[in-house]
Amino acid sequence: MTTARLPLFPLNAVLFPGLVLPLNVFEERYRAMMRGLLEIDEDEPRRFVVVAIRDGREIAPTATGMPDAVAAAGPVERAPADGFGPDPIQTFHRVGCVADAAKIRERADGSFEVLATGTTRVRLLSVDASGPYLVAEVEELPEDPDGEGDDTPPGSDEAGALAEGVLRAFRSYQKRLAGADERSLTTGADLPDDPSVVSYLVAAAAVLDVPTKQRLLQAPDTATRLREELTLLRKETAVIRHLPSLPALDLTRAPTHPN
Repeated sequence: MTTARLPLFPLNAVLFPGLVLPLNVFEERYRAMMRGLLEIDEDEPRRFVVVAIRDGREIAPTATGMPDAVAAAGPVERAPADGFGPDPIQTFHRVGCVADAAKIRERADGSFEVLATGTTRVRLLSVDASGPYLVAEVEELPEDPDGEGDDTPPGSDEAGALAEGVLRAFRSYQKRLAGADERSLTTGADLPDDPSVVSYLVAAAAVLDVPTKQRLLQAPDTATRLREELTLLRKETAVIRHLPSLPALDLTRAPTHPN
């Protein structure tokens, strides 16, 4: 199994492979992380691991955009493991996602604007807090479509059939969430047809709490993830149908994570 040591970025959010993560970085420990990533040649991937916090919350607030008061407050000085207890790995979910930072822009005040994309699921093996920021040893988790081992071809029948069902359920869920009728939305023809990509896209786009998203991220294979999503989407669609006054549109506005 492939292992690596990568900077660790804990969040009260779950990152999925293929999904984009915008970050506003202002805590000094994460500024140091970004400065370290900028030392990597721009032709090489600038990778770090995003992991969801199991207990407690991010030290920094989370909101859409970058609040002026927060931006003007200056860098927050914290030790690498502050807020994460004496043994940080116990505070985090053990499965996270590698992020590839395509854009790291330093502002005049020393904070950073970062745009990263999730690439590969990983399992945390250990966390090192001895440097200026957390570093994790991780092992890669391969994506198995049907849970039948390496001999199962990508996009096999079970995962493919489940993906079709999930996409149908997702379109119905979107319509209920938006309070729209079928004619007012796209048909979804532009949605992906690869089962693994479908499973991650739906997991990221659905309005679900962090523990549920984490459970989907760490599903043992694509088919298992899709089966759970099918159940969740049908349940959520039924709830929205009976409670049409839910402020679902507000819930779907994805925040930028300042740290």
